[in-house]
Amino acid sequence: MCEQILGIEPASEDEKPKRRTQADKWAMNYEAAKQFYEREGHLQVPRKHVERIVGGEGQEEREHKLGAWIGNQRSRAATLTPERMELLSAIGMRWS
Repeated sequence: MCEQILGIEPASEDEKPKRRTQADKWAMNYEAAKQFYEREGHLQVPRKHVERIVGGEGQEEREHKLGAWIGNQRSRAATLTPERMELLSAIGMRWS
């Protein structure tokens, strides 16, 4: 109906937004944490802190709820992979 009446065509594969996997989301939040650590010298992030990073396709600015994410990583430490724990430890993560 949209095509016939309004002349609207479905989006091509290039125009559709890319789906981000959980691993992609974790990596983006880690980059935000790394940026915070490099700027502040610690990873004691206030719970409500939002970190802005520039990156990805088109170099768009993204906001990450870094304080909440850091808290979640601490509470889920038992289920994190050793690789992720090592990455976070390398940038000053306190686990307790």
